[in-house]
Formats: sequence, C-alpha cells, structure tokens
Amino acid sequence: MNDAIAATTKMNLDGASLSESEILTVPDVARFLRVPKSTVYKLARLGQLPASKIGKHWRFLRRDIHEWMHNRTQQN
Repeated sequence: MNDAIAATTKMNLDGASLSESEILTVPDVARFLRVPKSTVYKLARLGQLPASKIGKHWRFLRRDIHEWMHNRTQQN
C-alpha cells in the first residue's frame, strides 16, 4: 500500500516529477550554482535568473534553474 502511495505522489498534477517542480530558496540556488547568495539576489533582481518574488522572498523552480544553466552552456 505504501508503495502505491509513494508512486502516485512522485508525480504532481501537471505530470512533472516532484523534484523538477521543487521550489528552491536563495540559499538552495546558491548552493546548487556554487555562487554567493548575493549573486543569486542580483541575477534574480535583474531578471537574468528565472525567479518569482513572493512578498519579499525570492523563489525558484528547480526545473527553471536547470533549463537556465543548460541554455547558458549552449550559448558559450
């Protein structure tokens, strides 16, 4: 029974896996990109990093950060 529940919760409503639709914070993104938090704030504020501001907090979708990194490596 638990396996069935686990299998159904691995996909969210739009069909994306939960890890892809995971919401990241500034420290999460900074660790992922291996840059200072100030760099993440700056890129988000300038619109160069895909982000949403909720109140005074920035939030990022893991999928968007992966795509952003992939597109940047394709440009170089």
